[in-house]
Amino acid sequence: MTEEEVKDFKMAMLIAFYLKADEKDFSEESIDELERLAETYGLETVAKIPVPLRQITSSTIIGKGKLQELFAVAEEYSADVIIFDEEITPQQQRNLEKIFKRPVLDRTELILEVFAKRAQTKEARLQIELAKIRYEMPRLKRLWTHLSRQVSGGGGYLRGAGEKQIELDRRMLRNRENRLQKEISQVRAHRSTQRRARQRTGIPSFAIVGYTNVGKSTLLKALTQAEVLIEDKLFATLDTTTRKFSLPNNQEILLIDTVGFIRKIPHALIAAFKSTLEEAIHTDVLLHLVDTSNPNALEQAEATIEVLKELGVQEQPIITVLNKIDENQDKKMLQKLRVTYPHTVQISALEKRGFPQLLEKMIKAIKALRKKVHLIIPQTHYALVSELMREGKVISVEYEENDVVMDVEIPIRIEHKVEPFIK
Repeated sequence: MTEEEVKDFKMAMLIAFYLKADEKDFSEESIDELERLAETYGLETVAKIPVPLRQITSSTIIGKGKLQELFAVAEEYSADVIIFDEEITPQQQRNLEKIFKRPVLDRTELILEVFAKRAQTKEARLQIELAKIRYEMPRLKRLWTHLSRQVSGGGGYLRGAGEKQIELDRRMLRNRENRLQKEISQVRAHRSTQRRARQRTGIPSFAIVGYTNVGKSTLLKALTQAEVLIEDKLFATLDTTTRKFSLPNNQEILLIDTVGFIRKIPHALIAAFKSTLEEAIHTDVLLHLVDTSNPNALEQAEATIEVLKELGVQEQPIITVLNKIDENQDKKMLQKLRVTYPHTVQISALEKRGFPQLLEKMIKAIKALRKKVHLIIPQTHYALVSELMREGKVISVEYEENDVVMDVEIPIRIEHKVEPFIK
């Protein structure tokens, strides 16, 4: 879908299909979230329709009779676009557009359009463009269905203008994809350099992670007075923001606000945003923010943990921050969150309630990050000595005939490397 086409949309009809056999697993939260995504993009939802299916029809997902009913609803409400709450194949997309006589998008394409609209930094724009190219590549044919095939006078088959244009477009997209990958690699290398420099300062870092719209930017602003965009919309901000902050014990830390997660986040988007989300991977502690005023807070927290697992974030300490406690109406759900996730603290970022308890937990988390050790390391392992000088805080060092004797404060995450040399 071209940007110009998407801009023309105003009214959207949303469709969520599911198998009757899996009906117990169906949740209207997903289609409600799709509506919020559409709203964030600027679309008005005229109808939300869950469609139970006995089986999936490979060519169109939904059977012919039900599609005719849905077409009538789209006509009745003058929908400009149909949006499916699952990713659909290029062939299904083409077939459905013929039936509905209007553009058909899926959840992935809508998310990409929302991200493209809201990305601010050069890095975010590069990553989004790469994700869009990878999504559009198999769908090029849809853009050229108005061009007919031609047959040569000698009876042989010749590629029509559409076929030739598809090949040209595909080649252009591949070239652009390669250039984008190189640019993103350069950005990633720059980030890595910045991260190593930050780690050498010994300043602990905390990444604020969580479902989209749970109050991450509100918390960052409340603690640091950072000028960050705060809106009651999904993906109000896509760009990583880092601010310094001093804890009550005068310990300086870095607070990092990251992009929010959602259900069924496209894998292509996770890959494209890997360098941004690496800020969560390479921080010392995660602050997992949960919106306790949302009836689906448990499911949202689980979705965030799943995305973190996909990113390989498994070892970092996590403080679960139960936000919007002033708006919570479900005490049983709140208790379940506290049981499910250890190290919880209850706050209201907007009202600045619960901050002393949160800051105390952060101080304790920092104390648990580092350990003083006395080491005797053979000079044949000098690479390890160099790493400790980079990563740790050297208290004393002496060079003996064959060994390096060190008293050093090290991050817990590299303790396994020095265990054989602890004395």
